[in-house]
This record gives sequence, C-alpha cells and structure tokens, in this order.
Amino acid sequence: MTQHAASGTSPASETHSLARFGYEQELHRSVGPFSSFAAGFSFVSILTTIFQLFGLGFGLAGAAFFWTWPVVFAGQLLVALNFAQLAAHWPISGAIFQWSSRLAGAVFGWFTGWTMIIGQILTVAVAAIAVQAVLPAIWDGFQIVGGPTADPSLTSPTGAANAVLLGVIMLALTTTVNILSVRLMARMTSFGVTVEIIGVVLLIAALFLLPRHSPAVLLSTAGYSGDQPYIWAWLASSLMAAYVMVGFDSAGELAEETHSPRKTTPRTIIRALSISGLGGALLIVGALVAAPSLTDGTLAVQGLAGVITSVLGDQLGRLLLCTVAVAVFACTLAVQTAGARMVYSMAREKALPFSRLLGRVSPRKGTPIAASIVVGVGAALALAVNIGQSAIFTALSSLCIAMLYLAYLGVTAPLLIRRIRRRGHDAFPAGADEEGRPLFSLGRWGILANAVAVAFQLAMTVNLIWPRPEIYDLTGHSWWLQYSALLFIGASLLIGAVYLVRRLRLQGAIALIEIPAPRPLASGCAPTPETA
Repeated sequence: MTQHAASGTSPASETHSLARFGYEQELHRSVGPFSSFAAGFSFVSILTTIFQLFGLGFGLAGAAFFWTWPVVFAGQLLVALNFAQLAAHWPISGAIFQWSSRLAGAVFGWFTGWTMIIGQILTVAVAAIAVQAVLPAIWDGFQIVGGPTADPSLTSPTGAANAVLLGVIMLALTTTVNILSVRLMARMTSFGVTVEIIGVVLLIAALFLLPRHSPAVLLSTAGYSGDQPYIWAWLASSLMAAYVMVGFDSAGELAEETHSPRKTTPRTIIRALSISGLGGALLIVGALVAAPSLTDGTLAVQGLAGVITSVLGDQLGRLLLCTVAVAVFACTLAVQTAGARMVYSMAREKALPFSRLLGRVSPRKGTPIAASIVVGVGAALALAVNIGQSAIFTALSSLCIAMLYLAYLGVTAPLLIRRIRRRGHDAFPAGADEEGRPLFSLGRWGILANAVAVAFQLAMTVNLIWPRPEIYDLTGHSWWLQYSALLFIGASLLIGAVYLVRRLRLQGAIALIEIPAPRPLASGCAPTPETA
C-alpha cells in the first residue's frame, strides 16, 4: 500500500493544502513517517553526540553527571510537546522562523530564524567533527595528519587538524546528498537511523552484560577531581545532555516534504526525543558500570570509545564503532538538511541576502541547492577556524547549543504570551489532521507545560553561555575564548540587526503570508483530506 493510500491523502490534496497557506509545492513530498522520525532522531543522534562529549561530561563532574540527563530530558520534552502542537497547526518548512514570526511578528521571528540558522551551521560543523572521535579508533590510517602514531584526541594539535580534514570531507559528502534528492537524503537518513538503533541496542546489551561496577556508582562523584563546589561542576557537565537533546524539531523543518504532515510531524517530534532520551540514559549507565576504571583518568580522556574497545575487545569494539560512524554521517546529513530548509524558508520571504538564489528549488531534483551549499560551506568555514586552535572545539559545542536554545526560546516565549492572553483557553482553535482526527493539543495543560519549558530554557541558556574556563578556554589564558559565547552571540545579533535595518529601509516590511486556521471538526462528520 502506498503512503498516500495509507494516509487517505493524495499529492493533489497535499499541494492544495500548502497552496491555501499561500505557498507553491516546490519541494518534493518524499518523506514518510519513518523518514520524518529519522530526521529528528538523526539530529539528536545519541551515538554521535554521546561519543563526542561523554568524556567531557564525566571529566567535569564524575559519575553523578548522569543526573543532568533526566533533568534536561524533562525540560526538553516540555519544549517538544509545545513544538508538536505548533507543527500540527503550521506545517511549514523553516518551522522555527515561521512559528516565531506568526506568534510575535516578522521582526522578532527574523531574529529567531537568524539565530537558528547560525546555530544550525555551527551544529553541522560540530557534528562533522565527531568523525575524529570514531574513525581513528576504527583504523589508525584515518589519522592522516601526523600519521598513525600521532595523538588523535581533539585537544591535541594533530587531532584537531585531522578533525578539520575529516570533517570537511564529511561535509562534501552530505552536501552532495542534499543537492541530489530529498528522496536519497530520506533513504540514507533512514538507513543511518536503522543502523544506529541496532548499534545502540547491541551496545547497551553488551555493556550491561559485562559490568565492572554496581549501578550505585551513579550516586557517587567517582572521577571528579575538582576543588570547586560540586554543583558548579555538575551544571557545567550538563553541556553533554543539552548538546544531545536538540534537533527534534527537524521533523517540522521537513513538513512541506512530508506526507500527511499534520498527523505525522507532531508524533515524530515527540517520538524522536523520547526514544533518544531512553536510549541515551541506558547508554550512559551502561558505560559507567562497564568502564574498567572510574578513577584513573582514562575515562575522561578516551570517553565511550575507550570503554567499548576495553570491554568488547579490539575487533568487536571496532565493529560496533562502525555503527557509530554511520550514525555520525546520518547526524551531519540531518542537521544540514534542517539548516538548508531554514535558509530556504527565510529566503522565499525575501528575508535574507541573495534571497532570489537561496529561495530557489531545483524543479528536477526538488531540493534547495544554493541553501544546501551555503550551510555546507558555512560549516566548513567554522571548522577551518579551528586549525591550530585545538582549544576551540568544546567552546564550539557549547556555543552552537546555546544559540539553538535561544532560537527555541524565540518560539516558546511568545507562545506562552499567546496562551496567557487567551486566559487559559487553548492557544489554537480545534482542527483536524489529514485523516479527520483532532490535531495534537496540550489543552488545559498548555500554560503550565509552556511556562515550565520557558523557565527551563532560560536557565539552560544562562548555564550554557556562562564564561567557564573549563568549557570555553582550555588554554587557561585567553580571555576572548572564555567570553567567546557572549561575544559571538552579541556580534551575530548586531550583524543581523544592521542587515535587517538596511533590508527594511530598501524593501519594506517582511510580510509573511497569513495562514488560515485548520478546518474545524464538524459535529458528526470528519473533514476531507483537503483540510488545511
């Protein structure tokens, strides 16, 4: 049975639905439910992200850093629930920009979208860096800079330079896939997610079957060697959890390419985060109980890769690391795809420089080629800055996530204001999805869930941009590195403001197309598939 037949929709009805929003169906609808889930899951990519920052989180706060995971998961789940409701009502590419603009006005939405684009480009770069944590561990021949005997760690000059080289190669591959076809992108992402899920299940099983410590280590600070109050180290270690659990909104970025988006997208947003949260928690616990030692310092240096090879042996460990390499590729591809759709969405509103070029979709391939290239090249430039600056990698990780949290806040904060102004009533009128079922809604729990989500995001944003030397300045003597998050975010907003003022003077206001509300549920009868 075809996807359209299963959902009760047709290409014509989906095109008509988008036309009611005022947009032409330029992107090809080639994304089904699993591919939509894969987009969000690949962005989160627990194998990629936990492999990257497990050692950092453990090194900062010891075994008890695990407890940052459930805290961040609970906060981000509330954000995801609010995003799911927005995705059901406004299934449009460039979701964060579109949602923010319609909740708080085009100018506020523009800054939210601008922040999101920069954050996504940086995230693409950081995702591509992850190959350095995996490939040299599989085969030392991947350590090209300095040769097989060189230090492959990201904090070493040879490791940092090699990470840039491998990352640029990765970006060339993902950019090519993004240009060729959304169907190819969806298939490769789906394949990557399948391999990643299999790898996660096998890895968790292996770690729990070969324990060396009791789960009670989660209640200890074993591995922590700092002399500051522990709470500050614990908060710093939350960078790992915060870095992992973002990107679930990617399903919303692909809404114009997804079949039955009102039905599919809300579910996949929540499902991607929930499965990632559970799998990531088990993976961290498994690594801690199976690690050869929690106190000799090797876990902070070698991270999860060291645990795998020591527990499973060299050959089997390398085989499982191959699944991580596939996950890294799928993660980089998914993040770049989401970033390209954000650029495309803003460009077609004439809200970016070179909008005519960036907002163009290839009629044959159905992909925004120029937007994909811009995101890929931007990420490569972000990597190139790190040549000779091995201390920047952890700063880049924290910075990209801080910008994504700010962009998310640009949606949830005005949504909370909208809910409050409606005095407890739902923020949106009731409507139906493509199958005639009620749209996803938080109902009377909307204000509470939204308010707690905003409070969490504010706290985490401050925590992420706080100028900690152990995150932003591993050299210990570069003030500009220590304050790089504040400086970079401030400079980004200033550059954006200068452009926007000039844009408004020359071309006038950014007038987003008004989107009609979904057709309400009629008493006793279900809406047609053409329901907007």
